[in-house]
Amino acid sequence: MYNYIKQLLKKLISKKILFKYEPIFRRIFYQFYKGKNYHCTICNKELRKFIPLADRDKLCPNCGSISRNRRLWKLLDSEFLRTKIEVLDFSPSRCIYRALKKNPFISYTGTDISGDFLSEEKYDITNIDVKNESYDLVICYHVLEHIEDDIQAMKELYRVLKNKGICIIQTPFQEGEIYENPSIKTEDGRLQHFGQKDHVRIYSAKGLEERLSNCGFQVNIREYKEDFNNKYGFKNKETILICTK
Repeated sequence: MYNYIKQLLKKLISKKILFKYEPIFRRIFYQFYKGKNYHCTICNKELRKFIPLADRDKLCPNCGSISRNRRLWKLLDSEFLRTKIEVLDFSPSRCIYRALKKNPFISYTGTDISGDFLSEEKYDITNIDVKNESYDLVICYHVLEHIEDDIQAMKELYRVLKNKGICIIQTPFQEGEIYENPSIKTEDGRLQHFGQKDHVRIYSAKGLEERLSNCGFQVNIREYKEDFNNKYGFKNKETILICTK
């Protein structure tokens, strides 16, 4: 039912209008999922269940968060958000964007060059148009696997961070080494080799750590493991890199 309604709205309503009124649509849809079994860390709603997605992820009907969004929010809220910090978020999820925009104690900027996400800016991650040491916290979630010159992007992330600043990074990961092949340019080829038509590589956590370290970061690889039916709808296994300047 959810996927049918979503596809119907996409056909009938422009993206701009859909983004504007999405919270209202979701609040209505949420009424069918009220309960006490689960909890969304972002909107704090109690749920009878999450909406199961085709890729086995779990969607919050109220705010639209998926598992990685909820984990990220828990991490931000418990460890990294503090008053008067400057935050830059690349291609932010709409639920995270809306939640951070409501926070009166931080300065939050969303940036997206594609036009597919809510944002104020359109920074090129390989050439970020801000001065050195501008941000205390940078969120780079599921971005680097799209960037051909990822080393330049990492250098830019390091440059715009303040001293002791934090960059939180996640991509899809595999075991072993990083797999990339610059000669693969077509969408079909990238889908076959990298798992998505707009991806240009598959990182390993260790391989990404090495590249980030070579750009100056101190990297802490965090591994999370959860029960299958955990209350917050987190992934059973998840890796996040906490990078400090």
